[in-house]
Amino acid sequence: MITQRAAFPQIIAYPDAWTLPIADVINIGMDAIVLHLRDAMRVVSSGLNVLFSSVQTLLIGAPWLVSISFFTLIAWQGGGRRLAVTTAALSLYILASGYWVPAMNTLSLVLVALPLAVMIGFGIGYTGFRSKRACQFILPMLDLMQTIPAFAYLIPILLLFGFGPVVGLIASVVFAVPPMVRNTMLGFEQIPPAISESALMSGCSRFQQFRWAEFPSALPQMLIGVNQTTMATLSMVIIAAIIGGFEDIGWEVLSAMRKAQFGQSLLSGAVIVVMAILLDRVTAAYAARQLPNASHVGLPFGRFILVMISAIILPLLAAQAIPVLNNWPAGLVHSPAQAINDATDRFVQAYGGIMVTVKNTMQYFLLLPVKLGFERAIVPFTWGITFTTGMKTAYWIVICLGSVLAFGKGMWKSGVAILVSAGFLFFGATGLPWVTVFLLTTLLAYQVGGPRLALLPAGAIGFLLITGLWEISMISVYLCTVAVFLCILLGGLIGIWAATSDTVSRIIRPINDILQTLPQFVLLIPALMLFQVGDFTALLAIIAYAIVPMIRYTEQGLRAVPSTLVDAGKACGCSAWQLFWDVRLPISLPQILIGINQTILYVLGMLVIAALVGTTGLGQAIYVALSQADAGAGIVAGFGMALIAMTADRILQGVINLRN
Repeated sequence: MITQRAAFPQIIAYPDAWTLPIADVINIGMDAIVLHLRDAMRVVSSGLNVLFSSVQTLLIGAPWLVSISFFTLIAWQGGGRRLAVTTAALSLYILASGYWVPAMNTLSLVLVALPLAVMIGFGIGYTGFRSKRACQFILPMLDLMQTIPAFAYLIPILLLFGFGPVVGLIASVVFAVPPMVRNTMLGFEQIPPAISESALMSGCSRFQQFRWAEFPSALPQMLIGVNQTTMATLSMVIIAAIIGGFEDIGWEVLSAMRKAQFGQSLLSGAVIVVMAILLDRVTAAYAARQLPNASHVGLPFGRFILVMISAIILPLLAAQAIPVLNNWPAGLVHSPAQAINDATDRFVQAYGGIMVTVKNTMQYFLLLPVKLGFERAIVPFTWGITFTTGMKTAYWIVICLGSVLAFGKGMWKSGVAILVSAGFLFFGATGLPWVTVFLLTTLLAYQVGGPRLALLPAGAIGFLLITGLWEISMISVYLCTVAVFLCILLGGLIGIWAATSDTVSRIIRPINDILQTLPQFVLLIPALMLFQVGDFTALLAIIAYAIVPMIRYTEQGLRAVPSTLVDAGKACGCSAWQLFWDVRLPISLPQILIGINQTILYVLGMLVIAALVGTTGLGQAIYVALSQADAGAGIVAGFGMALIAMTADRILQGVINLRN
């Protein structure tokens, strides 16, 4: 089929005449929905806006001493003295950085969106627990909601609710509901049957059984859901700044990035990091407080309320008496933004040549071959040579010999893998015939999961083809492939190192925590500072975001290998390499495969955010659709991205199941 490319060009590029105007149909439907629901949605929007404005006025209008006292007390109640000191110190940092008002605006959105997401998530999760029929509908919807890029959420919400902070609020609620649903279902499913039976035998009514037995048992898991929902809410609130004009901290980062003010974007990004760390630690502390071995339980609820009232009134009186405790003095605001800008300029001037060399090397010898293939990437301008017909013939002879050798030794999977990998590198992601991709992907899915799983990639690729998204999808696949490969390579090595050294593990763990806590936006800043816009910058940001699962699952998998198996290997005289390759790696492989699965999903999630630094592909299509309020194009591209993620997820799950 590949050899007939010149005679049949339609097997390479899917003909435009075969596409269907699905985006236009969605736009027509969306127009009808907007026409009928706009007024009702605007009423809802106005109500939420009143709620948001009230919280915003309270947070911004309150003296800073009152706010910090309140935050510190909340932290102490959940996690004790150490968390309280951390909260006070980091709150003072936000104040002294000059971003207090944008931070409070962002916090206002989170505080309004979070209870809504938690309540909706709990309702859906409990319904899914009680009804298997509802569960069969809820779980696929959660998969879809968690794989559709965040930008795609914004477009229909934008059309229904108009511009303004409420759009970000509603999008945050929609985006943050799935973790709460999953943890609610998991919490109730994990309740030991003995607890429910004891409540029943004690004569409890159905409500009493829920109130006194089931709910408290499921609460620790649900609080973990609240923690994850909080972080998802903050992440979406930051992303929603892209349609903003609203003075929140996400808008501060975005506007500074657009003006190439790296110092300002870095400092405002640091405030996002601080907020993310505080929200994560405080909500995680309240979840940990429910465990039987918790070291800090805080005050009883009634006494805590009294202390909280005191913590508000006393600072309020002090702020009225001493003006400096009411408004933070402008002279105490410290912003080294200009100094950072100057230092960045000096660094780029001094080491710009090295960075350009690194960027071009990666571009010419890794990114372009994967994107265009050797046949188009190897040219005198980039490689210094011409990929002649003789070299191409030699390339395929070597590949065929390697494949035949593998088949000869009975390793047919390796033989097939050699041919497929060599074909991918020769033709590139954008040069592969769509028919070949369709057949190979469907066959792989059939091999690992049977005919039912094969329907998913067949349907996904069919959708991308008939919607005209095939070419830009393969651009996304190319960047995703490179990012996943590097994450597996680098993350795997770091995970192996951390598994063999407690010191390395202690160093890596907080770095992983920070990378997973950071909103995706922030990861673009350092890469953009040093390498400007382009695929390489996007690649660095994607790797920074997606490498964490690979590190964690590799370390956990290797550390979980039973010591008896390792001792048995040593008793048999295995070397250190044999112990790793023949004992530890096979045992830990299922967990490492889960890490690869999570890495792929993280990469696809970050691809859309990376569109802000100039990548092309589906992410850019969604970003353009958002800027043009084109619901059809945005939903189709977002759904296409979700189908790619679900296909990769299901095929890898099939591989994991085969391994088990």
